[in-house]
Order: sequence, then structure tokens, then C-alpha cells
Amino acid sequence: MNTVRVLLADDHTLVRAGLRKLLESIPNIQVVGEAGDGLELLVLAEQLQPHLVLMDIAMPGLNGLEATARLVKAQPGIRILILSMHQNEEYVRRALRHGAVAYLLKDSATMELELALTAVLRGETYLSPAVSKGVVNDYVQRLRGDDQPGEQLSPRQREVLQLIAEGLSTKDIARRLDLSVKTVETHRTSLMKQLDLHEVAGLVRYALKLGLVTL
Repeated sequence: MNTVRVLLADDHTLVRAGLRKLLESIPNIQVVGEAGDGLELLVLAEQLQPHLVLMDIAMPGLNGLEATARLVKAQPGIRILILSMHQNEEYVRRALRHGAVAYLLKDSATMELELALTAVLRGETYLSPAVSKGVVNDYVQRLRGDDQPGEQLSPRQREVLQLIAEGLSTKDIARRLDLSVKTVETHRTSLMKQLDLHEVAGLVRYALKLGLVTL
């Protein structure tokens, strides 16, 4: 079996260190890099061309769900395994819709990570048993059905929405995304109009519902 190049993405240094140590104990697995947020992950993925990405959902700047969608579009052959503390079915459905092939809870046993990796490398989908009940059937039924919450938003709108929900000012968002302040204000106004929301608190609640940010 050829060596599998793995990229880690989690905003907690100790979590990444633990994952690296665990992965490097598995034959034919090579950890080629680590990222602390979604934006850094996209840059490293382009540079390092990993076969597999293990990433958290809750990361600053660009969360794991949005990063997954962008990675799959940029590198169609990449395999993405989500590691999350969230058991909520909506997170699982959105991860799968965005292109992830596995969803593993962070409190899973070590052996389960190896099982997930084996399944993913065989071209299969893997869900932690704790979240799989009911999710797969529901996912298959709804995948081609009505649009899910947030699907009407563009990737840029979701990115701006996340940063608003994280508490960044308009100027900070403009600087982070390399946009003009006026453009960010336009996105904010468009979001409120499109979602029929009239205050920032409403945008924050909507971002929480989509899983763009967590409490």
C-alpha cells in the first residue's frame, strides 16, 4: 500500500499533537502538515496536496464545513474526515452535503479512528455509531429534496456571516477577507434582507443554526 499523506486541521494545538502521534503509529500514514484554522488549511492543502484531511468543524475564520466544500471543489479527489464533538444530526448532514466522507466524534475510541481511516481509504463513507442511527436514511431522502437551511447563501455570504457571528467588526471582516468596508456592509445588508432578519443577534442565531459557529 502506498503512503497516505494526511493533513490535520484543528484550532487546538494539543489536539493536533495527539492526533499526529496516533496517526503516525498507523502503518502507511504520513502526517504532512497541520493547520489551526480553515483558511490556513486551504493554503496548506494547495501546497502539500494531501490524500486525506482530518478536520474539526469549529475553527475560527473559516469553519470546517465551509473549508470542506472549498477543498472538494478545488481538489475533487481529496478525502475529508470530520472530527467533531457535536453529535447533532444537522452537523452530520451538512458535513456529508459539503463533501466529507466520514464523521467521527472526538470522544471515540482510538480503534474507531483506524476503522474510519480504513473505510475511507476503501472509498466508503464512515459515521460514528453514535451519530449514524437514522442519519444515513434521512440523508439519502433529503439530499435531492428541498434546499437545506443556508443553501441559498453563497460561499462568500456564509463566510461573512460566520465572521459577523464571531463578533468581528465590519473593518476587521474587510481586512480579513481583503474586501472594502463598503462591500462587507453590502453583504451584511444583503444577508439581513435575504434572511428577513433585522439585527445582528438574528444573524448570530442563524449562524449557530447552520453550524457556522458554536457556543
